[in-house]
Amino acid sequence: MARECAFTGKKTVFGGQITRRGKAKYLGGVGRKVTGHSSRKFKPNIQKVRAVIEGRVCRIRVSAKAIRMGLITKPVRRDWKPAPAAE
Repeated sequence: MARECAFTGKKTVFGGQITRRGKAKYLGGVGRKVTGHSSRKFKPNIQKVRAVIEGRVCRIRVSAKAIRMGLITKPVRRDWKPAPAAE
């Protein structure tokens, strides 16, 4: 199962991290030098939530941003209580 949002389509993207050393010129140094490149992943904040889709409640994987934006509708809370025991 891919790490992808069902509503926004956010998924893992790949990028790079640059490692530098030295002191910046404006601070009196000779400048920052690149000492290495390494690849990394940017992962979306995917959550499993219960949502109402086409009138049915099901679990879907959505990003936290989709939840905050109100793109999903959560099912109503049931206030079910067991029936009192007959004496």
